[in-house]
Amino acid sequence: MGLTKTEIFTDEQNSLATMIKALAHPARIAILQHLIKTNACVCGSIVEELGLAQATISQHLKELKNAGLIQGTIEGVSVCYCIEPKAWELLHKELDAFFVSYSDNSKCC
Repeated sequence: MGLTKTEIFTDEQNSLATMIKALAHPARIAILQHLIKTNACVCGSIVEELGLAQATISQHLKELKNAGLIQGTIEGVSVCYCIEPKAWELLHKELDAFFVSYSDNSKCC
């Protein structure tokens, strides 16, 4: 989606698209699953857990943070990450509403 076209969509549509786009990579899904499983702020174990390079993990964490799905705090020389609860709840609510809005009437194609 071109940056110049986002203004024709609602804030909710743009927000949901941004969050879903951030989810659209298996490494990011794995990072989120690790954060959820750990259920705490994670500082350094993501690299060891996933076996990807630190630079790769950092790029994926940046995408997730830019989408608002995770939050980070600086502790000493490292940044610790965890799920951003309000954004996670919003994503859950928006996806539920999106999927519930469809009902199979079997009259199509």
